[in-house]
Amino acid sequence: MGWRKRTVWATLLAGALSLALLGGIGAREIVADPIVRTTRVALPHWPAGAPPVTVALISDIHIGNRAMDAHRLARIVDQVNGRRPDLVLLAGDFVIGHDAAGGAGLAARLTVPLSKLRARIGRYAVLGNHDHWTGADRVRRALRAAGIPTLANQSVRAGPVTIVGIDDAYSGHDDVARAFAGTGTGAMVAVTHSPDVIPRLPAGQAPLLLAGHTHCGQVVWPTGRGAITISPTNGQRLYDPRYRCGRIDDPGRTVIVTAGVGGGTAPIRLGAPPDWWLITVGGGVSRSRR
Repeated sequence: MGWRKRTVWATLLAGALSLALLGGIGAREIVADPIVRTTRVALPHWPAGAPPVTVALISDIHIGNRAMDAHRLARIVDQVNGRRPDLVLLAGDFVIGHDAAGGAGLAARLTVPLSKLRARIGRYAVLGNHDHWTGADRVRRALRAAGIPTLANQSVRAGPVTIVGIDDAYSGHDDVARAFAGTGTGAMVAVTHSPDVIPRLPAGQAPLLLAGHTHCGQVVWPTGRGAITISPTNGQRLYDPRYRCGRIDDPGRTVIVTAGVGGGTAPIRLGAPPDWWLITVGGGVSRSRR
């Protein structure tokens, strides 16, 4: 064999070994215990004398694939309970799948582990695009059986804050005007699945918006850019790169996007480990810690 052929084969072998190594790392990362990220956000109109409230933000459970079963979800629930949040907000994509047949039987697996979530003020959910694609009613029933109300363009008072639940923008179920109708001017936290709703929020609304959907890119190049930004199933842009991950402080609004605790169709994560957030809201000065 000539040196050119040996060089080609050596290059191909090195590439295959590198892909196998990255695949192994990514397969472990997707099932790793989620990182707990913490931050503090000052909300306008915080009631005088009211103590701060801790909010757990959890998203993209995606039960039904390799990354998430009822046993792993129960471990995550234990982790959340161990931090004793006052309020738990679940930001959608509870199941995996793209149609009703693909999601059949999955939602029922959520009820037992999620029923064990504990929060002094309450637990609330919004739906994501996969929930709508596979059968929103199934997911709502499973959450209701766990004692978790679903907010579909609705608001609810929870202690000193108003929780505004905006339905998923990626699948076209958001109605911002309806979600904020009658909310007044008190301290407000908005939760939604996809941060794509942000351009439709009027100035002054939702000083704190919590979201998921992006998986923080799920597979991320060393430059910080997600490897996949266009959906392979429908050609739609998956997310605005500005709101790919973490805490983003816009003028008049803080956005927090969690990587989620599960995984999408791809069975790996690279450079975007699973996480959930513990956010302290109240008066005073905002502070970010990651």
